[in-house]
Amino acid sequence: MNPFPIVMSAPSGAGKTTVTKELLARRSDLGYSVSCTTRAPRIGEVDGVDYHFLTEADFLQRVAQNELAEHANVHGRMYGTLKSAVQTVLDSGKHVMMDIDVQGARQFAQAYPHAVLVFLLPPSVEVLVARLIGRNTEDRSTLLTRLRSAHAELQDVDRYHYVVVNDHLEATIDRVGAIIDAEAVRRDRVHALDQQVEGLVERLEQEISQYSA
Repeated sequence: MNPFPIVMSAPSGAGKTTVTKELLARRSDLGYSVSCTTRAPRIGEVDGVDYHFLTEADFLQRVAQNELAEHANVHGRMYGTLKSAVQTVLDSGKHVMMDIDVQGARQFAQAYPHAVLVFLLPPSVEVLVARLIGRNTEDRSTLLTRLRSAHAELQDVDRYHYVVVNDHLEATIDRVGAIIDAEAVRRDRVHALDQQVEGLVERLEQEISQYSA
C-alpha cells in the first residue's frame, strides 16, 4: 500500500472529530497524527492523545524551526501539525487521518500535495447551532465567533476534493470510508503500476504468440 494523508475539515459542530475517531477505531489501515494547540484542554481531553497542548512560546519556536506542516490561529488559539508526527504514521504503512481547519488545510496541501481533502458539512444551520449549544462549552460570545468562522470556512469548500454532508453518522462514516478505499487504488497511487502492467503485457504477448503458432 502507498499510504497518504486524509484531511478532514468542517465548521465547529459539524462532527469531524466524531467521524475521524470512528474511522480510526474501525479501520486498521488508518493512523492519527495528533495536532498541537495552545488552547487549554477540555474536560476529558488527554495530552498527547487528543492534542499536544503547548505553551504559546513553545508553539512559536516550533514554527520558527519549520517543524510544522501547517499552523493557524483559530478563535484566538494556535493549532498545528508536526511533520514528524505525519511521517511516523506514513512510515508505519498507514494512511494518516487528521481533522484540521481550512486555514491549516491550505498549508498542508502545499506540504503534502498527494493528500486527500474532505470537507464535512452539517445538514443545516439549525443542526449546527444545536450541536454547538449541546456541548455546554459555548457562551453567547464564543458561539457567535464560531458561527462567523463557519460562514468564512464555507467559502473554502471549492478547495476540497470531496464534500460529505453529515446528516447521519453511520452513513457519513461509510461515505468517507468509501473515499479512502477509492483513493487507495487510484492509478497514480498504485505502487510500481507501470512495471506490473508491463509484465502483464509481456506475458500476454507470449500467450498470443503461442496460440497464434
